[in-house]
Amino acid sequence: MKTDGKWFDISCDEKTWFICYDGKNNTDKFYLIEEEKTWRQAQHYCREKHTDLVSGNQTFNEEVISKMNSLNKWNKSYVIGLFRESWKWSDGGNSSFRYWDPDMRENPQGNCTMTRLAPQGRWDSDRCNETMPFFCYDDKVILIREEKTWDEALDYCREKHDDLVSIHDPDIQDLVQERAKTADTPYVWLGMRYTSTLDFWFWVSDGAGCYENWAPGNGTGECGTAAAMEKGGGQWVSLPDDKKYNFICTK
Repeated sequence: MKTDGKWFDISCDEKTWFICYDGKNNTDKFYLIEEEKTWRQAQHYCREKHTDLVSGNQTFNEEVISKMNSLNKWNKSYVIGLFRESWKWSDGGNSSFRYWDPDMRENPQGNCTMTRLAPQGRWDSDRCNETMPFFCYDDKVILIREEKTWDEALDYCREKHDDLVSIHDPDIQDLVQERAKTADTPYVWLGMRYTSTLDFWFWVSDGAGCYENWAPGNGTGECGTAAAMEKGGGQWVSLPDDKKYNFICTK
């Protein structure tokens, strides 16, 4: 960011000054650091000594602009907390958490690179054809990128995994919502169906439940409807159970 508040882009390996903030006590305090560091090094510095690099609306803060104009004798620009990268998680997740070694190159050589644990648990990168030990994890839920009706999805989950997913608390909601973001269809089937005979919604694995996250205008129930989650917002909608969507199984 320049002294007039305008943004421009530079290489993440270029060294320049930067702006940190402290967000303690719900009051932001800003620090202009006149030390030349790469973007990763600046981020590491701010997170270690303050809270983080300034981001979003903080860049329009009058105090930040005023300090830049009063202290910046050489009309130099400052790095802020906005960045673009090509790294992707293998499970399709979009977490913004990063824990790079501050001395690593932002753009390592090679068309394909991977992360590896460096000393003190920091991340480093290496070529994809290098061999080394690795970690696996077993998640509670799995997104199936196949388009099936609700009944077909139920049969698939029970045959190959455990069941269609049931959501009984905000933690499972968050987990399923994160998985749904990478679906190929606008909705994903959940393990809840409406019974017109008894006039209520029930989870196929655990019966009725108290936790709800219906989108406005949904949840009343009609014959032949089942519950699905919106790909983007995570709210539940009632849809005809013969529609074909991706779905989420429990493992």
